[in-house]
Amino acid sequence: MNKEAIIIFLKYPELGRSKTRLASTVGNKNALKVYQELLNHTNLITKNLNADKFLFYDKVSENKMPWGDEIYFSAYQKESDLGGRMQDAFTQVLSKGYERVLIIGSDCYELSQRDIEDSFQSLKTKDAVIGPAKDGGYYLLGLNKMIPQLFSDIAWSTNEVYRTTVNVLENLRISYHVGITLSDIDTIDDLPDELKNILDDY
Repeated sequence: MNKEAIIIFLKYPELGRSKTRLASTVGNKNALKVYQELLNHTNLITKNLNADKFLFYDKVSENKMPWGDEIYFSAYQKESDLGGRMQDAFTQVLSKGYERVLIIGSDCYELSQRDIEDSFQSLKTKDAVIGPAKDGGYYLLGLNKMIPQLFSDIAWSTNEVYRTTVNVLENLRISYHVGITLSDIDTIDDLPDELKNILDDY
């Protein structure tokens, strides 16, 4: 059995359900185009990882990403806030016996396969790894054991998420590694030129 696993949180790409903050500026069709590119990137940087891969969809549906059932296991996020959904996903995957587990979303265009591999490597000597996002959140969290306190009493979707999470780790005296700071894509200001170039007029 593989000792490492990665959890990928995603929505199946459907018009009106993707990148809603971005859609408020560029429209639903453009937001969907951007999200599809982000999903393609997520596939690119994870498909060759030497780790088991779990796609945690945000709702139960017949729709699945065409990335190969032999490469990606399908799972579903529970009904909860973001912290509850992440805690449940970590609990499910850690309970299968994996020694190092990462979670990422599907909206960090700067994230690379090497960054993910480095994070797994950090978990061999630390109990946690966190990848800070420029907006004050994080794009990656890795654990080698469950730490429930990381998922409660945090103001999700604010610029306090990373700082609060690090404070929890330090208060619990959990050893952790901090990865490089990257940008999540939530608004038009976050878009790199190559993604702006795919937009239709709006």
